[in-house]
Amino acid sequence: MFDFFIELFQTQNHFLILAAGAMVGLIHAFEPDHISAMSTQIVSGKSSLTKKQSLRNLTAMSSWRGMIWGFGHTSSIIIIGVLIAGLSLTIGNEFFIGAELIVGVMLIALGIFTIRNKNILGQSHIHPHTHEDGISHVHTHNHTKDHKHDHRSFIIGSIHGIAGSGSLVALTASVFMGFETMMYFLVLFGIGSIIGMAVISGIIGLPFILSSKMKQTVRYMKYGISGVTCLIGANIIFTIVSDYKLF
Repeated sequence: MFDFFIELFQTQNHFLILAAGAMVGLIHAFEPDHISAMSTQIVSGKSSLTKKQSLRNLTAMSSWRGMIWGFGHTSSIIIIGVLIAGLSLTIGNEFFIGAELIVGVMLIALGIFTIRNKNILGQSHIHPHTHEDGISHVHTHNHTKDHKHDHRSFIIGSIHGIAGSGSLVALTASVFMGFETMMYFLVLFGIGSIIGMAVISGIIGLPFILSSKMKQTVRYMKYGISGVTCLIGANIIFTIVSDYKLF
C-alpha cells in the first residue's frame, strides 16, 4: 500500500492524491483489528437499548459508535502529522512499536471484559437521594450507558490512530507532501475512515438487533466476537515480539 502512496505522491497530481486519501481511509476502516475492537463496543452497548426502539434507531446507534471511533482515529493521525511536518519533531520507531503492543493488549482486554459483561473506562457516579421520610442513601450508575457519546469508542479509535498503518500513512504523507496538502490529505483520509467505520458498525449491529429475542444465539455471537478479538490481539503481540526480538 505504501509503495502505491509513494508513486502517487511523486505524480504531484493533487486531485488524485486527495481522492486516494478518502478511498484508502474508507478501506482502512475495514482492517480486522478495527472491526474486532468496534464489535466489542456494539455487543457491550446492546444492553442499554430498549425494546421500543425501532430497527432504524438501533442501526443508527451502532453506526454512531463507529463514527465516534473514526473521530478518535482521525484526531490521532492528524496530531501525528502536525508534530512531524508542522513542528519538525522526530518520533522514533520504538514509539509506534510500543503503541502497537498497547493495541494488542487492549484487544485482549476488550475481549475478556466483553465476555464478562464488564465496562472498560466506565465512569461510575454517586448521587445522593432523600426520601420523603427523611432517609437518605446514594445511587450509583455508569455514565457510559447514559450518554449518547461513547467515550470508550473515541479512546479506542485514538489508540488505533497512533499505532498501525494509520500512523504510517501520516509519516509517509509528511515526507512526500507539503504541510498544507498533507493536512488536506489526512483530513480526507480521516473522513473516509469515519464513513467506513460507520458503515461497518451498522452492519455489525444488524445480527444482534435481528436476533435480540434469541438470547442463546446472541450469547454465542458475543463469545465468538470476544474470542476472535483476543486472538487478533495475541497475534499482534506475538508478531511484534518475534519480529523485533523484544525478549
